[in-house]
Amino acid sequence: MRKPSLMTAEELLALALQDARTELLRGRLVVREPAEWRHGQVAARFLVAIDAHLERERAEAGLREKRGDVVAAETGFVLERDPDTVRAPDVAYVATGKLPVVPARGFAPFAPDLAVEVLSPDDRPGEVQEKVAAWLAAGTTVVWVVDPLRRSIRVCMRSVPDRVLGSDDTIDGGELLPGLRLPVAPLLA
Repeated sequence: MRKPSLMTAEELLALALQDARTELLRGRLVVREPAEWRHGQVAARFLVAIDAHLERERAEAGLREKRGDVVAAETGFVLERDPDTVRAPDVAYVATGKLPVVPARGFAPFAPDLAVEVLSPDDRPGEVQEKVAAWLAAGTTVVWVVDPLRRSIRVCMRSVPDRVLGSDDTIDGGELLPGLRLPVAPLLA
C-alpha cells in the first residue's frame, strides 16, 4: 500500500482551497470549515484591543513604529520543517525586535510571540492541547486559549502552570505587552 506523500508549506500556499481554513500538521493537510460568526467577533475584539494598545503606546512614547505587529486569523506561521507544520492562530502578535524579514509572499518563517486561539464548539480538547504545545515548542511565549462558551481564557506558557481567567478577571500582556490590561467580560460578550 502506497503512503500518501507529505505536503510542504510552499505546496499548502499554492493549494488555495476556497471556503476552508487550512493548516499543515507534520506534512498532512488539515481542512476545517470557516469559523462561525461568534468566533469571528471574539477574535476581532482581541485583535482590535491589542492593536489599539500598541498604537496608544507608540503615540504616548512619541515613537515612529509600534512595539510589534498584530495579525488576523489565517496568517500562517511555519513552526517545523521536514515534515512541515504551518499553523494559523486566530490572532497573533510578534515583537518588532523578533521580526525577521518576512517574504512578500509566503508564511512567516517563525512562531509569533503571542498566539490567541478562540475555541469553536467542535474543537476537541486533545487537538487544542496539541496546538498549544506546538506553539510553545516552536518558541511562542504565551498562548491565550479563549473559550467563548465557558466565558474563560486559559493562559499557557512554557514551564508555568496554566492560569484560567473568568469573566470577572482582567488579562494582562505581562512582559510581552507591558501595560496591556483587558477586562475579560467585554472580550467575550
